[in-house]
Amino acid sequence: MACDISQRIRNIYSTLSKGQKKIANAVLYDYDKVAYMTAAKLGTLVGVSESTVVRFADELGFEGYSEFQRAVQELVRTKLTPNQRIVMTKQRFGKGNILESVMEADISKIRYTFDRLSRDDFYRSIDSILKAKRIYIMGARSSESLAITLSYNLSLIFDNVKLINPTSPAEVFEQMISIDENDVFIAFSFPRYSSKMVSAVKYAKNNGAEVVVFTDSDTSPLAEYATSLLTAQSDMASFMDSLVAPISIINAIIVEITNRREKEITERFDKLEKVWDEYRVYTKR
Repeated sequence: MACDISQRIRNIYSTLSKGQKKIANAVLYDYDKVAYMTAAKLGTLVGVSESTVVRFADELGFEGYSEFQRAVQELVRTKLTPNQRIVMTKQRFGKGNILESVMEADISKIRYTFDRLSRDDFYRSIDSILKAKRIYIMGARSSESLAITLSYNLSLIFDNVKLINPTSPAEVFEQMISIDENDVFIAFSFPRYSSKMVSAVKYAKNNGAEVVVFTDSDTSPLAEYATSLLTAQSDMASFMDSLVAPISIINAIIVEITNRREKEITERFDKLEKVWDEYRVYTKR
């Protein structure tokens, strides 16, 4: 999508019918209520028919109500404060079987991501990692844990991995000062997007590096700088985001790299095992 749903609505607001304007106002000003409503419930909320709601989604250029609903949910993720998220999650899941509800939602996110992930971008990202002179990895705020996970695992099999510490913008660029066309920069950012991450990927791209971006959609502010775009669905789980889908992509990347470099990686782990045993890194139980 070229712009978010709120901008789409504002672009055509003056042409909408009275009933459509009711729906538009609900999305613009009560999006936290609308995000997880069915078309029928949204129609009841604003006093129009379900078919009017569906036609409104079509009028905005969405392919069905489900795509429209996901756009509203994306608006929610990028706009709500942590306290607002807590309230909305309570409304969404209630006080029933939270474990089942949350895990079923996570399963759905992985399936949604699997169905839509670009295979070309996935394999292109692996090619970029394998040919890179240096592998820079960065994530900020909630996405930092994803960067640490990928960095740890790649560091076990490569000596050229550099995890960027997301401190002040100036210090980030100091850590990236040598990045060039021989390198790859892997960035993680999900709503609410970090402005620091946007600046970092732009800097990496301007210096000629391959840029692998993990984010939630092609409307992400990082997407325009990506040479490989790995989109994974994220969603609210209280004040934190559910990041099971990007973790699954990380797992797949590690497995694919291991398959391609099996002999040298096996030899490397043979050496590591001897070191771990000698210095008792792991317990025997």
